[in-house]
Amino acid sequence: MSLESARSGILVVDKGRGATSFDAVAIVRRRLGVRRIGHAGTLDPDATGVLPILVGEATKLTPYLVDQDKEYVATLRFGLTTDTHDVSGRVLSETRVDDLAPARLEEACRSFVGHIRQVPPMYSAVHHQGRRLYELAREGIEVERAAREVFIRSIVIEKIDGPRATLRIVCGKGTYVRVLAADLGAALGCGAAVEHLVRWRVGPFDLGDAVSWSELTQSRSELWSRVRPVEAALAGWPSVRLDGPAAVTFGHGQAADVVPAAAATEGLVRVHDTDGPMIGVGELLAGGSKVKPVRILHADRPRTRILPA
Repeated sequence: MSLESARSGILVVDKGRGATSFDAVAIVRRRLGVRRIGHAGTLDPDATGVLPILVGEATKLTPYLVDQDKEYVATLRFGLTTDTHDVSGRVLSETRVDDLAPARLEEACRSFVGHIRQVPPMYSAVHHQGRRLYELAREGIEVERAAREVFIRSIVIEKIDGPRATLRIVCGKGTYVRVLAADLGAALGCGAAVEHLVRWRVGPFDLGDAVSWSELTQSRSELWSRVRPVEAALAGWPSVRLDGPAAVTFGHGQAADVVPAAAATEGLVRVHDTDGPMIGVGELLAGGSKVKPVRILHADRPRTRILPA
């Protein structure tokens, strides 16, 4: 394995409250001493929980990790609306809610499961004419935003306590839990805002995998031991292994033979060389007998062996 390969992977962080996702990336960059670092899905400063940080060659897998489901546990306060859709924002309205009827809340939640449309909030990182929406919002400017389709896989009510409800939400990329809260409140006619938000899972990574915020920011312990291999980002994907010549062919950007043919006949797969390291993402062709490079992890690509004369 090359030095660059050893300095690539995924560090799962439990982001602290009040910190931005960029703050977390900057700390990891400094702790690991690696410049090429990114994260897989922004978390609001007030939210905590799973923030996968991709290091080195793993940054090439960001689109595939971002595409995977995310799981949140959100506590909503009903009877309150704010300009940010969470309790830290400017209060727009307050309505007395003594108790939530579970049946009504369950019915409202069901109507938001599946493919739905959301309007991104003004306090978000979405771009508008070269500027972030939250920058405009802080200047008191509101602009029209087009609704976007998102996917909510499930909403489970875990607890109801007076005007508050705790929901476990599994959703696809681009979903704003704050907007979901506001829309649920509107559907019930009383408004709602997020009071507490934890991201429990991103794809295969959950809180059990995460480095705590205190360990990241205060501990002097060695951090590289907590970095997981690049292939962990695609843990649920099928994989194929290529022998030496086929791995070189793949690394040169050409379709390579898969011997024996893959069990799957089409779709994206993790591609590994015979020694084990992941060398890229490929697309199966010819009934699983060939694999075409889609994304090559150059640092992990095996080098052509030079035999002694």
